[in-house]
Amino acid sequence: MPEIQLLCPGHAPALLAFEQENRAYFAASIPDRGDDYFARFDERHRALLAEQEAGVCYFHVLVGAEGEILGRINLVDVADGSAELGYRIAERAAGQGLATWAVRELCDLAANSYGLTILRAGATLDNAAPRAVLARSGFAVVGERQLSGRPGLSYARGLADFTAPHGARARPVSDARGR
Repeated sequence: MPEIQLLCPGHAPALLAFEQENRAYFAASIPDRGDDYFARFDERHRALLAEQEAGVCYFHVLVGAEGEILGRINLVDVADGSAELGYRIAERAAGQGLATWAVRELCDLAANSYGLTILRAGATLDNAAPRAVLARSGFAVVGERQLSGRPGLSYARGLADFTAPHGARARPVSDARGR
């Protein structure tokens, strides 16, 4: 499996390539980011890093053996022990269990590195793959919601079963240098 790395400035070129290579694939199931996202990518990347530094979000990339980005998995709106989970997996890595593995790993990181107790997520009704990943990862449907104007479901998952035993050291999140 690839390595989950906390987003850092050095990820920008590979992350832009990932987003460009998978733009049409993502747009088939979720709203397109739009041309402005790509035109202002460096500015947006710096803004994400500032949000992360402020502790309101934790952005991660899934880095493959060759240093390529195979996915993103993020925790946003971190507050009061909870956060919203979101992810996207490259087309060439889809259907191989990567999303389920990454969601479970991020649940562990959320509990043991970030001190979170609950994660929330959402998926549209017409996008079965993320709904299956969330179900396999222990998320339960807690309601209905609109996602970019489309009907969807809200999910939640407690993280108590990921919490390290008292006195155990939290697992660190590596950066791009493997630290």
